[in-house]
Amino acid sequence: MPERSEKGKRVNIFRRLFQKRFWRSLGLLFALIGPGIITSNVDNDAGGITTYSLAGAQYGLSLLWTLIPIFVALIVIQEMCARMGVVSGKGLSDLIRERFGAKITVYLMMVLFLANLGNTISEFAGIAASLEIFGVSKHLSVPLGAFLVWWLVVKGNYKSVEKVFLVACLFYVSYIISGFMGKPNWSEIGVALVTPTLRADPAFLTMAVGVVGTTIAPWMQFYLQSSVVDKGLKVADYAYTRVDIIAGSLMVNIVAFFIIMLCAVTLFQQGVQIETAKDAAQALAPMAGAYCAHLFAFGLLNASLFAASILPLSTAYTICEAFGWESSLNLKFTEAPQFYGLYSLMIVLGAAIILLPNMPLIGIMYYSQVINGLLLPFVLIFMLILVNDRRIMGEHVNGRTMNIIAWFTVGVLILLSLAIVITSLLPA
Repeated sequence: MPERSEKGKRVNIFRRLFQKRFWRSLGLLFALIGPGIITSNVDNDAGGITTYSLAGAQYGLSLLWTLIPIFVALIVIQEMCARMGVVSGKGLSDLIRERFGAKITVYLMMVLFLANLGNTISEFAGIAASLEIFGVSKHLSVPLGAFLVWWLVVKGNYKSVEKVFLVACLFYVSYIISGFMGKPNWSEIGVALVTPTLRADPAFLTMAVGVVGTTIAPWMQFYLQSSVVDKGLKVADYAYTRVDIIAGSLMVNIVAFFIIMLCAVTLFQQGVQIETAKDAAQALAPMAGAYCAHLFAFGLLNASLFAASILPLSTAYTICEAFGWESSLNLKFTEAPQFYGLYSLMIVLGAAIILLPNMPLIGIMYYSQVINGLLLPFVLIFMLILVNDRRIMGEHVNGRTMNIIAWFTVGVLILLSLAIVITSLLPA
């Protein structure tokens, strides 16, 4: 009996230690997550949602399988960015300036600013479109949305802003709920997900390129690395940061899956043609019910507000780091005037252009994507050179296997980016 009692005590002590370590690790994980989840989810912005809606409405489930390689590519690229951030303690544009010189950095920043401005305009267009479904004029929704995102960042600090962004990520569940309301045939969807479909049709190939291309944008890499640095993450925290990146990549692909799937089982099957995410939300009402349509529209509003906050913030981080200006949400306006000034300028321009009459908004959004396509290969090459530089990364450079995977991924993305640009410039 004494032996059993002693054994029982040891088991209880071990169990308590295990539980204590488990809860401590879980608490630390929740304290350190944020940059990966936020960056990935912002990619499902107004443009992304429109692309996924069009993919499902025009081609059914044919493009669903592309989400698997997208998931892998996103993890590979963002893992390198986050690793550079925790090891160097510097943002990506800061490292590019130090490694490649001021001239290249200035040209890169000019192109990135134009591309991000075009993307920001599209986010305010998404705000206007989503609230018009609920009967709210863009002359009210756009200024109100602009003030809301400006106030959130300028008056907060990194921790408070990150909490709001993480809550915004949760609202993407509206697309998951909408997907179930479409009453899909899950066995058919499962087959489509694991069965690659390729067609020689140029329009199909262009849409396939669009679905992949919307996942990895130049601004994402700059924002992720800057937010890792601003959060103060170190090498010791990197295991948790990697979980954050994988979780974010998974979340963004789940949302994309449900948007493509919902539009495929409703709009595609009924032969309904759409041009925007707003059209998709309105067309869903007679097929999947008003609640489904409203949830879809609410998801578009949340995504547009979310991205309208992040894209100007990414631009401010990137340009300020490139020129050595202060850039942190933990500083006040007077301590980082260039940082907050750039953020404010992006929001004012993005909102104002939407309110101007007769502006070629489709052209603006179209050419911003062309600029993104041109810029992405250069950014990815810069990243791979930097992440393999031992003067910067020390023992944390890419291993051989990681380099093979990374360069292959980058090669595919470069080809896709070039395809986006070429197909965009070809006459319809």
